[in-house]
Amino acid sequence: MPERTVTLIVVDDHPVVRDGLRGMFESADGFEVLGEASGGVAGVELALRVDPDVVLMDLRMPDGGGVDAIAALTRRGARAKVLVLTTYDTDSDTIPAIEAGATGYLLKDAPRDELFTAVRAAAEGRTVLSPAVASRLVSRVRTPVAGNEALSAREREVLELVARGTSNREIAAELFISEATVKTHLTHIYAKLGVKDRAAAVAVGYDRKILG
Repeated sequence: MPERTVTLIVVDDHPVVRDGLRGMFESADGFEVLGEASGGVAGVELALRVDPDVVLMDLRMPDGGGVDAIAALTRRGARAKVLVLTTYDTDSDTIPAIEAGATGYLLKDAPRDELFTAVRAAAEGRTVLSPAVASRLVSRVRTPVAGNEALSAREREVLELVARGTSNREIAAELFISEATVKTHLTHIYAKLGVKDRAAAVAVGYDRKILG
């Protein structure tokens, strides 16, 4: 049975990059590029207009940065999942992008097949982190005393849903609990893993084989 077609848009200020990505995806089975934008502001408007499954988003662009665009799409309830594709993997780039609502973060030197797999995973709401970014997140949050306390079964459920890109409201609905209870579980998860945010919890979860 053939895989369903994943629709996407490309947001990047370099025409050569946009052309290259469009050509790459259009030459592969199972993908459809619905459009391109050269900046964050235009990317948000395009995403809201054509409603793609995935937005491939650069971060540093003159016409509206990627982090602001990701936050705007999250705020405006866009269905699309955002996969950051950039040359930058510093903490000052990685963390804000994921906290703003990005489903994944890849570097532009990712192999073609890895990029295809990541776009499909993002379309399904699964968190995608390049190995370099994942190791950065883990090293950033790891402390000698963290992780000695095991997660409860319900905390594991919550963490697994977070790893799939599920919002607090959606987690509450799926587990038949209140949003306040979800936040309490997250607070306990963060404390047990020694982290401060969702992205770091997912990274540590994979690193310690709690997830995966």
